[in-house]
Amino acid sequence: MALTYQTYLKVEELLALQEPRSDGPEHDELLFIVIHQVYELWFKEVLHEMDFLRERLAAGDMPAVLKTMKRVLTILKVLVAQVDILETMTPVDFLSFRAHLERGSGFQSAQFREVEYLLGHKRADPLANYAEGSEERRRLERRLAEPTLWDGFLHHLARAGHPVPQSLLERDVSQPCPPSPEVQRIILGIYRTDPALMQLCERLVDLDEGLMEWRYRHVQMVRRTIGSKPGTGGSEGAAYLATTLMRPVFPDLWAIRAEL
Repeated sequence: MALTYQTYLKVEELLALQEPRSDGPEHDELLFIVIHQVYELWFKEVLHEMDFLRERLAAGDMPAVLKTMKRVLTILKVLVAQVDILETMTPVDFLSFRAHLERGSGFQSAQFREVEYLLGHKRADPLANYAEGSEERRRLERRLAEPTLWDGFLHHLARAGHPVPQSLLERDVSQPCPPSPEVQRIILGIYRTDPALMQLCERLVDLDEGLMEWRYRHVQMVRRTIGSKPGTGGSEGAAYLATTLMRPVFPDLWAIRAEL
C-alpha cells in the first residue's frame, strides 16, 4: 500500500485518542483534551530539540546551537499562545466536566518534569508521583542523573578557555547548580568582549524568560478558571503554581544585569 498523508501521520489513530468522560459529553471537554494532548506533543518536541542542542553545544557547533535555540523559543511562544484558547472556556464550562477528571492533573506531566530537569530545576521529590518501575519514573530518573543544559554551557565556556571552577565542572548533576560569583565574572567579561558568545547568553535568557512567561500565563489561567480552589488531583492549585513564578533556571545570567 502506498504511503499517504493519513497513514504517515496515523491520522485515524490520532483522532481516536480524544475520549471525553462526561455524560453527553460536555461540549468543552473535547477542547480540554485536545489542548493538553497538544501540550504533550510540544513537550516531546522540546525535549527532542534540547537534547540535540546539548549535543551540538558539546561539539561547539554554534550555528546549529543558535538555530535550535530559535526553534525552542518559537515553540515556547506557541505554548503560551495556547493558554488564550483555554481561556475561552469559562469556569462554568470547566466545572461541567471537572469531576470526571478524578485524580488526573497536569501536575503529573512527566514530560514537563523532564523539561524542568533538563533546564536545571533538579529535585527528587516529583519522582514520588510516578510508580516504581514505570516508564515515566525511569525517564525522570535518567534525566535527574544527566547533565543539564547549563552544565553544557559551563563546559562550553571551559573549552573556550574561560576559568570555570572545577567544582562546577565536576559537580553532582542530580542537584541544582548554585549561582556562582566566578561564573558571573566570566559572563560579565563575555558581554564586554565577546559579542558572538554574548548572543548565546541572550538566547538562554530568552529561554528562561519564556519559561517564566508560560508559568505566569498558566497560573493566571488557573486562577481565572478555579480561583483559590484546590487543583485537580488534590494539588494546591493556583497557590502552588504561584510559588514557581519568577524562579529563573539560569540565575547567573540575571545576576549580572545590574553590573553591565
